[in-house]
Amino acid sequence: MWHNVRLLNAIASALVALVVLAALAAGGHWLIQRPIFTLKAIQIDGDVSHINGPTLRANAVSRLKGNFFTIDLDATRAAFEAVPWVRHASVRRVWPNQLAVTIEEYKPLATWNDGRLVSVDGELFAANLAEAEDEGKLPEFAGPPGSEKDVTARYYDFVKWFAPLNMKPEAVTLSNRYAWGVRLAGGMQLALGRERTPETLATRSRRFVQAYPQVAARWGNQIEYADLRYPNGFAVRAAGMRFLSEEQAKKLAATPVQKRDSPKPGAAQPAARQKRSQ
Repeated sequence: MWHNVRLLNAIASALVALVVLAALAAGGHWLIQRPIFTLKAIQIDGDVSHINGPTLRANAVSRLKGNFFTIDLDATRAAFEAVPWVRHASVRRVWPNQLAVTIEEYKPLATWNDGRLVSVDGELFAANLAEAEDEGKLPEFAGPPGSEKDVTARYYDFVKWFAPLNMKPEAVTLSNRYAWGVRLAGGMQLALGRERTPETLATRSRRFVQAYPQVAARWGNQIEYADLRYPNGFAVRAAGMRFLSEEQAKKLAATPVQKRDSPKPGAAQPAARQKRSQ
């Protein structure tokens, strides 16, 4: 081997290259550790209303490690997204010692039954309720786990369907049996039942909206509950009404008039019959 000049030259060239690479690596390591590349500023942009810039920096910066060259951008993004109200964060380097962060904030739509909030996109997130309701009380949503997007979509439908009544939904509920319920502004509860077909809920809502002026003319704002699950109509309950079973109604009808007209002190008054609108 020692008499092979070509081989010796190749080995010498390789050693020189290794020395040069080692020197470059050492120089590069020394260079990127210079104080000039220590992160000195974080620029935060985005249309936000619930996130305070200094607070955001304080919560996220404590989790950041590295300088301009060594910081992990994915970890940095995750640190910002862990801050309440932050839906998404994008991070980029700004030469020579800054970061630019663009924040997308959650926009609250309603409360969820587990204490979290629901965004306008139907996403669950955790944040301070008082901050979310700084412009007014939020609607209340409830449903089985994983149904938040379905409930949000139906809320938008109910807003549209009941708009002619000038009654915005205050609560939307999807039961474990997937039956829908709505509470409108003013406190009136509506039972819409299960969604048998894509048009089931729309049809039941439309029927109620069309007949409501006649019902309101009879009962005014005393209507507490409406059952819309009937195939060709609905039933209502107004304040002060008490419903009887069919058997109780027959017994009441068989009671002599004089006894019904002279109730004993403290006795319950005859109950009003259920009103149906076909």
